[in-house]
Amino acid sequence: MARFRYRMQSILDIKLKMETQAKQDFAVAKLALDSEEEELAHLRNRKLFYEDAARKRLSGGLHVQTIRDCLAAIKSMEGFIEEQIREVQAAEKRVEEAREKLQEVMQERKTHEKLKEKAFDEFMREENRQESKEIDELTSYTYGQKQVKKNGKTG
Repeated sequence: MARFRYRMQSILDIKLKMETQAKQDFAVAKLALDSEEEELAHLRNRKLFYEDAARKRLSGGLHVQTIRDCLAAIKSMEGFIEEQIREVQAAEKRVEEAREKLQEVMQERKTHEKLKEKAFDEFMREENRQESKEIDELTSYTYGQKQVKKNGKTG
């Protein structure tokens, strides 16, 4: 029996490597997004801390400078939060691009795997046809040999 060899195996191998790379890129982008979201949560918590500190200062004795410091810190945190929101959005965009690339590469790989499957099915059909032909030839030869022996003995 002949051995199946897919003529575009090297392309399929490249597609598999590209898919692996795309998966790694997606994972890196997702980790970056998680990190940016974590930083945003941290900044929001710091803002809440400063707001709480400002409320405590306002309810206690009036220390104008400490109240101003808390309000300035809150204002700074709002600026940091806005910047971090932009960073999170950029990271989300990179994750989406990586996901789309991964999806595209996976589709290409699946297409090549389908082509390989079809090539293998055709190979198996051809092998079965060849085997059938050989069996028919063997049967014809065997039948012919029996006829020769039969005719040779009676003659």
